[in-house]
Amino acid sequence: MSNRTLKLDDTLYQYVLDHSIREHPAQSALRQATASHPLAGMQISPEQGQFMALLIKLMGARRTLEIGVFTGYSALSVALALPDDGHVLACDVNGEYPRIGQPYWEQAGVAHKIELCLGPALATLDQRLAAGETGLYDFAFIDADKVSYDGYYERCLRLARSGGLIAIDNTLWSGQVAAPATTPDTASLQALNVKLHADERIDLSLLPLSDGLTLARKR
Repeated sequence: MSNRTLKLDDTLYQYVLDHSIREHPAQSALRQATASHPLAGMQISPEQGQFMALLIKLMGARRTLEIGVFTGYSALSVALALPDDGHVLACDVNGEYPRIGQPYWEQAGVAHKIELCLGPALATLDQRLAAGETGLYDFAFIDADKVSYDGYYERCLRLARSGGLIAIDNTLWSGQVAAPATTPDTASLQALNVKLHADERIDLSLLPLSDGLTLARKR
C-alpha cells in the first residue's frame, strides 16, 4: 500500500492508458492530428479528458464552459459526455487552432453542442453575465493564459450553479509552483492556488493528474 500518489514511469503510464482509455475514434484521430503541432504540449492528456467526461456524466451536466480550446480535444471529450441537447460554450482568442478540431467535432456528431466564441474570454464571460446567465452552468474548464486565471475563476464561479464544478488545468505547472516564481505565469498560478485553498465559497481538491488539475465545487 502507498499513502501517496505513485510516480508513473513510461511503462506504468502505458498500462494506465491500455487499461482505461476508451476514446471515440474522432478523439483518437484529433490527438493524432495535434501530435505534430508545434504547440502539441498544450493538449490535455487522454486520461484527463476521460476523467472530465466521467465527472460530466456523474453530475448530469447539461451546460458547460471552456476557457481555452486549442485544437478542441477537451471540448470534444466534454461534448461526447453531454446529452444530445447539452451545450459547451467554448471560448478562445485564436480561431486557427480550433479549426483543426472542428472536423472531428463533426465526425463525432457533437458539433451542434459546441458554441465556439472567438475573442478575449474575459469579455465573453462578462457578456454572458450581463445577459443574465449567472448560475446557469454546471461545469467549467479553465485552460488558457495563466495570468488571467483568477479573472476566469471569478467569472466562472458566478456563472456556475450551486453544486457546479470548476476544473482548472496546469495548477502544478511542471512543479514550478513549488519553487520561487521566476515568471508571471508561475506567480499567477501560485497566487491562485493560495487563494483557492482559503476560499470558503468552494469545496476543493488539487489532483496530481497530468500537469495538476484543481477541482472547485461551488457551495
